[in-house]
This record gives sequence, C-alpha cells and structure tokens, in this order.
Amino acid sequence: MTHTLTPTADLATDIEDVARLLTPDGERIADPDLDRWVEDVDASVLRGLYRDMVLVRRIDTEGVALQRQGQLALWPPCHGQEATQVGTARALRADDFAFPSYRETGVVHVRGAQPADFVLAWRGEEHSTYNPYDINTAPQQIIIGAQSLHAVGYAMGVQRDGTDQVSVAYFGDGASSQGDVNEAMVFASSYRAPIVFVCTNNHWAISEPVTVQAKYPIAGRAPGFGIPSMRVDGNDVLACLAAMRWALDHARRGNGPAFIEAVTYRMGPHTTSDDPTRYRDKDEVETWRRRDPIARLEALLRAQGEFDDDFAASVEADADALARAVREAAMNATTREPLTVLDHVYAEPHSAIDEQRAWFGAYLDGFASTEAGGEGEAR
Repeated sequence: MTHTLTPTADLATDIEDVARLLTPDGERIADPDLDRWVEDVDASVLRGLYRDMVLVRRIDTEGVALQRQGQLALWPPCHGQEATQVGTARALRADDFAFPSYRETGVVHVRGAQPADFVLAWRGEEHSTYNPYDINTAPQQIIIGAQSLHAVGYAMGVQRDGTDQVSVAYFGDGASSQGDVNEAMVFASSYRAPIVFVCTNNHWAISEPVTVQAKYPIAGRAPGFGIPSMRVDGNDVLACLAAMRWALDHARRGNGPAFIEAVTYRMGPHTTSDDPTRYRDKDEVETWRRRDPIARLEALLRAQGEFDDDFAASVEADADALARAVREAAMNATTREPLTVLDHVYAEPHSAIDEQRAWFGAYLDGFASTEAGGEGEAR
C-alpha cells in the first residue's frame, strides 16, 4: 500500500507524492486505495469532522495563550495537524486503545477528554490527566517514541485475550529515528500484533528537517519490517479517515500491524519554548498555510451546499464554549503545596524522605524570605 519510494527532496513539493481524496482547494478526487473506505461518509459526517478540527484548533490557541500568560509551564502546538489527528482518531472504535504523544491534542479530544484534561498536566497539577481507561487512551507521552513500545505491549495483551481490539501508536517523524519505534515494529511484526503505527510527518523534529531523519519516505521503512504501509496527505481529513479504516481493518482481521505516514506540517513552534523563525523559511510556512486542512474541508462543504452561516455560527459557538471551559479549568486549578510532592512516596515512614523534606522545606523558605524583603537567598 506504500504510495511512493522516491527521495524526499524539496519540503514544499513532496506533498504531491501522497494519497489524497481532497485537493488543497477542496476538490473531491478519486483514489483506488482509499475510496472504498469512505463510501458511507455523507455531509453529516463531513460536518462533524469539520467541527472537530475547529474545536481542536481553538483548544490549541487557548493553550498557547494560557502559557504566554503564565498559567501553563509549556504547550506543544498542533496547529496545522488537525486533519491527521481527527481523521485517524474518528476511525477508532470506542474499545480500541490509543497511545498518543504530547502533541496529539486532537486525538485526546476525539477520544472524549474533558476541558481540564488538556491543561492541568501542563501546569504540573496532581492527578492532572484523565483516567486512561475512561477514554481508552494512554496519558500523552513526552518521552520521544516510548509510547510505541507501550502500544505494542498492549496489542500483544489484546492478542492473548482473544479480542479484536486494536492498539494505535502515534509518533512524529523525529521519533522514527528512535530505537524504541524500530524495536516496537520488530516485535509487532514478529508477533503479528494488532497495532497501527501512525507517523505524523510534520517536517520538523524541533529544528531538524525531515530530510535529516530520512532520505526516502518514512512509510517505505515499514515493509522492511514486514509491515504494509500507506503514505497519505495529512492535511486531508477524509484521506486520513480512509487510511486509518484500512489499517484498522488489516490489524483487526489478524493480519498483523499496519503503518501510516501522514504528511503534514507543524505551523507553529515545536513547543512554546521554541522560536521556529530561527531555522524555518517564511516562504515554506506560507506554502503550507495555503494547504490548511480546515479551509480545505470548508471548501468541499461549500461546494456541496452543506456549509452556511448557521452552521458556521454553531461551530464557532461550540468552540467559544470549549475554549472558555479550558481557560476556567486552568485559572481555577488548585495547586497543592510544593512539599506535598513527597507525600505517599513510600507506604511507611522513611528516613530518606524525612531528610529530603527537610532540605526541600529549607529551600522553599529561602524564597519566602526573599519575597518578604529579608536576607534569605534561594539556593
């Protein structure tokens, strides 16, 4: 199912070597590998996908704003990657299990996360993430590529349980160079584990371009492990939905793992601590801005007569409400006292914890003395 094995040369043009169902202008086109997987998709489904992407972008915008205002320690923007995340996640069954990276805000949204779930972890609050079993989604992993091994382990457990659930590992192009991802693919292939690997190729691993990670399409690596793969336009939500349905069907039927490379672009910084203007060309960014996934689907819906002012207003109202709830969750969070980080480390009292508590308490007292205008100095 791999669409290309040609070298990745120009970052601005390699998007043409992908499978797609919607052109950047929103025109519906045919694809022999994808069409049959979306035969049931009607205007109602398309409007739902549009709404999802708008809401995800609004969550992302709010996350950046909250970090800039000092309410969050960090935020990993996903602007531009909404189609990859929403399209693949909407193909999942409720009992499938997703293993996202830190940037998959859209996957977590689709799986049912609540407003507080998007922000409290980035504040470092206690119990700040969702219960994974409430939404069948693991906590977002910040260690690059580690979730791929977790996902394969879960898939092998499913296999032994005799169910037809599928596990999904999400990771980026940079993570494809990590040993964890490659080891995960070895295990998945060897044991024919029911897992889908979704590689979001957003062209940048922090400041390193994808051409440093691979001279050929990343999807071309999977067949070397005995895993069929597909390379799709990651800004085409319909193609992402179709590709994921293919991959899930393959895994669910007991045929082993499948691999998707979704070619998209990280429009913002790697995280809010990054300045992409130091290493990216503004013309490249503008080229990708014209391939916006939300505008693309809007163009299709308008051409079908399925997008009007009332629909736009309802989506905007939903986005406003969600953004307000996300902001309130962050602003109203109750932060525990710093010393409580040492509570419950051991089941019984422990002298080492007592020593650390004393040291940490003295350290914190230094800040209090400084703020009060005393002679104390934080060490």
